[in-house]
Amino acid sequence: MKSFFNRIKTFSEKITKNFCSCKGQSIAEFAVITAMMSTFIATAAPRLSNLMEEGKAQKSIQEIDKLLIQAKNFYENTSKFEGRGRLPGQDKFNIKVGSYSDTSEVYNDLKKFTTFNNDSIGPKWVSVFGNHDGSLFQDDEYLTELDNEGNIQCDNCPEGRDAGMVEWYDLFNQSILESPFQDGHFIYVVIPGSGSGSKVIAPRIIIADAENPLYFHKIMDL
Repeated sequence: MKSFFNRIKTFSEKITKNFCSCKGQSIAEFAVITAMMSTFIATAAPRLSNLMEEGKAQKSIQEIDKLLIQAKNFYENTSKFEGRGRLPGQDKFNIKVGSYSDTSEVYNDLKKFTTFNNDSIGPKWVSVFGNHDGSLFQDDEYLTELDNEGNIQCDNCPEGRDAGMVEWYDLFNQSILESPFQDGHFIYVVIPGSGSGSKVIAPRIIIADAENPLYFHKIMDL
């Protein structure tokens, strides 16, 4: 990408040098040079736009990778200190985050999840940092042990749990990751784990950029 900009710069410098070193250039000749520059820039614009979009796509995937790394660290730390690993936003390893209980359900929805404003699929996902505009995505809140009627909501849940957005926020030292896309926003879901002993199945996390979750998402098995 740098070489592309360098070619534009070199071309401009050559034209400027030639124009300034010649005396008696006519207005017509200047008009020709201006037209050449305009044509060159107009031709380069689509390529420049594509390069910028490619750069945003790469940046988005890199940020998703950072989120996954921190999610893995969180899982390992909770496994060590709480006795059973869980992911950010999970009240317990066998409780989902978002509206999915099975990975196949996520796959089926991702096929149709290509825009940030999909109001049928978007509400099933949770905002990573809770900093989205509007109310399309869920803001994860932790469950209390008992509901208002005294019924158990979270049996034997770890005391140190917090809302998902708070746990993510702490993982990044009180800072957030922003999508490079204007309509982008990082969202996620967690498929709950199950079983015990040798038959335990760890939870699974899927993180996406709401710009186009079909193309910008990653899944991590633990």
